[in-house]
Amino acid sequence: MTAGLRVVPANEAPWEDLAAVLGTRGPASRCFCQRYKLARGESFAAVPAEERAWRLRVQTGCGDPGSATTSGLVAYLDGEPVGWCAVEPRAAYQGLVRVFTVPWKDRDEDREDETVWAVTCLFVRAGRRRSGISRALARAAVTHARERGARALEAYPMLTTAAVEEELHVGTVGTFAAAGMTQVSAPTPRRVVMRVEL
Repeated sequence: MTAGLRVVPANEAPWEDLAAVLGTRGPASRCFCQRYKLARGESFAAVPAEERAWRLRVQTGCGDPGSATTSGLVAYLDGEPVGWCAVEPRAAYQGLVRVFTVPWKDRDEDREDETVWAVTCLFVRAGRRRSGISRALARAAVTHARERGARALEAYPMLTTAAVEEELHVGTVGTFAAAGMTQVSAPTPRRVVMRVEL
């Protein structure tokens, strides 16, 4: 693990720290990990960024260390907030549950199984990338899911590093392989499903 790196459940981090990781420019500052959380009938464009930010704040329980639930992890390097990982039961991502290709193509899975968790976003703040933080977050996600009763953890990374920046929020195959996950399917030419049984 990167020296000086600490990863905590997001409810143990102040909202201001997570907001600092996501920044004020770029896709993370607009998405707020809501793409897979939108309700049926909601369009991404119709939900303002401020509302998406509010939803993430509620979902993470930031600043509430006593919360029994959270939707992710925050990484700190020498006390500075530097990374975010969205990880929780797969069924919590209703947009993911509704799609037909990733992660479901050629798989017989119960989409509502609360014991299978998913990582849908790995994000490292600008200036701190390519330093092992994503890999540390992926390993922490495995531990976090196991400690909270998950029987398996999945991720849906890109197969290629030739992806545009906005696509890399799903992580890379190497990142999740380093966390002990193995490929279980390849639903598209550019995306795979990786999984570890816990």
